[in-house]
Amino acid sequence: MASREILHKMKHDFWTETESAVKRAYIETDDKILEQALILGRGGSTAVTAILIDGQKLVVANVGDSRAVICENGKAKQLSIDHEPSKEKKSIEKRGGFVSNIPGDVPRVDGQLAVARAFGDKSLKMHLSSEPDVFEVEIDQHTEFLILASDGIWKVMSNQEAVDSIRQIKDAQAAAKHLIEDAISKKSKDDISCIVVKFQ
Repeated sequence: MASREILHKMKHDFWTETESAVKRAYIETDDKILEQALILGRGGSTAVTAILIDGQKLVVANVGDSRAVICENGKAKQLSIDHEPSKEKKSIEKRGGFVSNIPGDVPRVDGQLAVARAFGDKSLKMHLSSEPDVFEVEIDQHTEFLILASDGIWKVMSNQEAVDSIRQIKDAQAAAKHLIEDAISKKSKDDISCIVVKFQ
């Protein structure tokens, strides 16, 4: 199939079979990262993405513990699943891996990774998944904003605390900066990445 035809098919699939198109994009992204493992290194990454279709349908996908939280009428609603090893123990063991549970530490895949799904991590890949969970929600007049953030935010504040922290800030970039500073002030020791999307 010519590259133009492949691109046309991908666009068509996105509009007609959004969930499967997003899942395929995540798998293909993981494949590209693994191909570059010698250059990029052995590590990996979590991810959360959001796509707004026609200003009405929000499609959220994630692997790992990066999280999407939406604010509707001041209430926080989580739109993603944190992929914790303890929750996916059976599927990890089915792939030949194990989940450690050492007192004082979080559960880890093969005693190393604290998430059950991720991009990269070539040395653990046979025991990990890079297939995202995908959720669709309707955006309406009650939808105020969306937070997309890594676990450095969520380790130190609840979904509602994050929403309350920035609800009165009108500018999205200023809101994201405030949320990062709030997490740092709460002594977050994990990586912090954050995007805030405001809806009209």
